[in-house]
Amino acid sequence: MTAPRTLTTTATTSAAPLDEYDLVVIGAGAVGENVADRAAQGGLSVLIVESELVGGECSYWACMPSKALLRSIAAVRAAQAVGGAREAVTGDVDAAAVLARRDAVVSHWDDSGQVRWLESAGIALARGRGRLAGAKRVLVTGPDGAERVVTARHAVAICTGSDAAMPDIPGLAEAMPWTAREATSAERIPERLAIVGGGVVGSELATAYAALGSTVTLISRGRLLSGTEPFAGDAVAERLRADGVTVLTGASPTRVRRNGERGAVTLDLEGDGAAGHERVEADELLIATGRRPRTDDLGLDSVGLEPGSWLGVDDSMRVAGLDWLYAVGDVNHRALLTHQGKYQARVAGDVIAARAAGGDVDEAAWGAHVATADHAAVPQVTFTAPEVASVGLTAAEAEKRGIASRVVDYELGRVAGASLHADGYAGRARLIIDDARDVVVGFTVVGNDVAELVHAATIAIVGEVTIGRLQHAVPSYPTMSEIWLRLLETDRAARRG
Repeated sequence: MTAPRTLTTTATTSAAPLDEYDLVVIGAGAVGENVADRAAQGGLSVLIVESELVGGECSYWACMPSKALLRSIAAVRAAQAVGGAREAVTGDVDAAAVLARRDAVVSHWDDSGQVRWLESAGIALARGRGRLAGAKRVLVTGPDGAERVVTARHAVAICTGSDAAMPDIPGLAEAMPWTAREATSAERIPERLAIVGGGVVGSELATAYAALGSTVTLISRGRLLSGTEPFAGDAVAERLRADGVTVLTGASPTRVRRNGERGAVTLDLEGDGAAGHERVEADELLIATGRRPRTDDLGLDSVGLEPGSWLGVDDSMRVAGLDWLYAVGDVNHRALLTHQGKYQARVAGDVIAARAAGGDVDEAAWGAHVATADHAAVPQVTFTAPEVASVGLTAAEAEKRGIASRVVDYELGRVAGASLHADGYAGRARLIIDDARDVVVGFTVVGNDVAELVHAATIAIVGEVTIGRLQHAVPSYPTMSEIWLRLLETDRAARRG
């Protein structure tokens, strides 16, 4: 097992702590920081409470370290895919160097830089655990056990995020499995790694660890990336298998055992996909089967809410029935993505400041004080090989919502920019068009280095740009953005019959 990382926290040097602030934010991750910053810009006094590192999950255990691991791998593969560059690549990725770069990206788990930013923004920081102690009251328990109660004049925002959910599998807890935290902060690469869960976390870390030298077995109850278009998960599974990963879909663990404290882990599997692999042995086991809210010890019961629950909110992030309490980011279960949580945070910080000042609140769809995009335009990139980038609805989701739509597909490798990008480039793009409004409601693209293509689709969906107007958005040649022209031409030809 990997020993816990040493976390380096920096004490604040601000003036004596106050007992009252306009806004108290519990959780200083990316979401909490953005709520606090927007509210402070709106003229409010803000206290943010953090029990771990300022910067939170994304900065130290999720987005940043995982992408740091994957980026070196993608860079080497990109060079290997282009004649002339391929011949200059004399080796594969250096695992030790990749881990060292990862450590630098996360500032060696030292949050002093983030603390300096809070100070520059005029946001007070309380180190310790925050929990509600009644309406607009937060009990802060410091690292030394000292307690103080802080009152919020206007609002409290819960931004505590989520943890890895542990499935109920006999022997799992005793086997001391990794979660994404251990996998993204590991100091060594295990010889064999078993991963349970075929979503974004499982697929990305299978990609990373296979390239870094592990023999990886990926176990998924359903197809990979089940929330995306089926062709996306199929392409990722095909590439993982080509890279030596054993991908078992339609398989589930029934029992887990670890041999001693640090010995091998054995998984017993069932399901059609487990045929021939009913027993899997690995040196480490990563569980990536979903998330649960960090709300167990937040004092929710003191305000009539259920501890451990997701917190339902309106589009301004206000918790139902409590006009002073906001839940932002993962804890509200709307879109468990850092960028979407930060979007919600900008909305929440602005609306808290507006309500505190008695100003106008713009609650119309796509207004300044509502997170409308959570329902219609959530972008996501999965940094596997190939990458998967999507926004809006899949074809199945459009049908489920009762939207009469048409599906347009095009092979990305046929676009000139893609053929120049890499020899033998393969990929696929799909457009979902609402027939009634003639606007894009969904976009998915699969291929190497496609992450930057998704924002154009996000703008088209948010702006509700008609297909007729999109015909005038001319892509530069020769770039992969020409996929937009090809998709629109394919749609035009299909409609003309």
